[in-house]
Amino acid sequence: MTRRWWALVAVALATFMTYLDNNVTNVAIPTIQRSLHLSIAGLEWVVSSYVLVFAGLLLAGGRIADVYGRRRLFFAGTIVFTLSSLAAGLAGSGDMLIGARVVQGLGAAFLVPTTLAIIMATFHEARERTAAIGIWTAIGAMALAFGPLIGGFISQHLHWGWIFFINVPVGIVALAIAAFTMDESRDTTARRSLDLPGMATSSIALLALTYALIEGHDKGWTSGIILGAFAIAAVAAAGFVAAESRTGHPMVELTLFRSRAFSGGTATMMLWAFGIFGIYFFTSIYLQDILGFSPTKAGLAFVPMALCLAATATLSGPLYTRFGAHRMVAAGMAVMAVGLYLFSVLGAGATFASLMPGFLLFGLGSGLMQVPLTNAVLHGQPPERSGVASALLNASREVAGLLGITVIGAVLRSRQGDALRHGTGPAGAFLDGYHAGLTVTVALVAAGAVISYLALRRAETEPAPAEPVPAPAPQLADSTHR
Repeated sequence: MTRRWWALVAVALATFMTYLDNNVTNVAIPTIQRSLHLSIAGLEWVVSSYVLVFAGLLLAGGRIADVYGRRRLFFAGTIVFTLSSLAAGLAGSGDMLIGARVVQGLGAAFLVPTTLAIIMATFHEARERTAAIGIWTAIGAMALAFGPLIGGFISQHLHWGWIFFINVPVGIVALAIAAFTMDESRDTTARRSLDLPGMATSSIALLALTYALIEGHDKGWTSGIILGAFAIAAVAAAGFVAAESRTGHPMVELTLFRSRAFSGGTATMMLWAFGIFGIYFFTSIYLQDILGFSPTKAGLAFVPMALCLAATATLSGPLYTRFGAHRMVAAGMAVMAVGLYLFSVLGAGATFASLMPGFLLFGLGSGLMQVPLTNAVLHGQPPERSGVASALLNASREVAGLLGITVIGAVLRSRQGDALRHGTGPAGAFLDGYHAGLTVTVALVAAGAVISYLALRRAETEPAPAEPVPAPAPQLADSTHR
């Protein structure tokens, strides 16, 4: 196996580590609460602190990687994430755990944007790049599959600290492989300085928006602090656009959004995230509270979906080449919508077997669209900007996931409240709300099928982008992921 494929192994391990961490924590939350005697607010911040920092600093991390080197930031992010995982597992109080989670979010914000950027810089031939992105997608899907299962098993049978300790050997192996196989790459057209106004305004906007989405339900959407957070996000976003349009070396080229592939593909990615975050979050509640599944069994129910996603993603390259991104992505989103619809008609008597058609169709659709969508969005961008383009794609996914949980949750609670007022029992009321929330999700994912078909079809008629230039050779002075 050549050096570039070993570099992909290092990237895949780091991706698996960051994706896994985001999922195992959710399942183990009740165990952590009992062990550390956390309040509900403290418990929420165990999860929210990581998401807040991660989503808020993704864009900054992507641009730092482009300017100072993706290999360098890959190492920095992996080291920070690994050490903070060790600290989280050893935490003896809620404050220590939340602090460690904040640092984990920082490490992930540095690490995650580099993974796709390194793939884009390492694999120059289109077929190899498609295969590499397929493997990267499959590894992420495996983490999504086994995260709830591992979290459920650990919370039932081991000390909760092991949900963080498992990151340590993975991080060490990824660093060891990367040290010998990963070349440095960066934006060779950029000055060795950062667009500080752009970084500050984008980070403030993302932090404020993420905070509002996380805390809005508990504090009230019309409360002063939440309205203030939305206002800060809007003002900072306007400041970001103004700063980027005036500087000669912007963090984000605003012309990026003139690309139909990038703007349409990013919108599609957001609608995909809306669907998958919603199904993970609320279906986990449905499985345990309505169907009576144990945490381990609930985690196991998600495994076939993600295995199907992983298998389909690795095989989607030839189909993408033959049928084009617009057909593949639209078909995948449509299949996902059908899978979500099947969940929207399940009741309190559903069995493990009756869940599988919906799970498998959702996994099949996700696998069909992920690799073509990622290729279409990133291949049309200048290779020197792949870090920030990857960060934009990841940031849109994270924020859309939070938005999905927020919107579906609002629909669910509204319909649930109406049902309770009309004398429906708690289980029936939850099912009414769950079905209503999924119906909204079906409509949005189906809209993503239409958007992707139109945007990516038009993009494919545009002149083909220039072939990416090879990544610069490593330089000794420049040697150096939710």
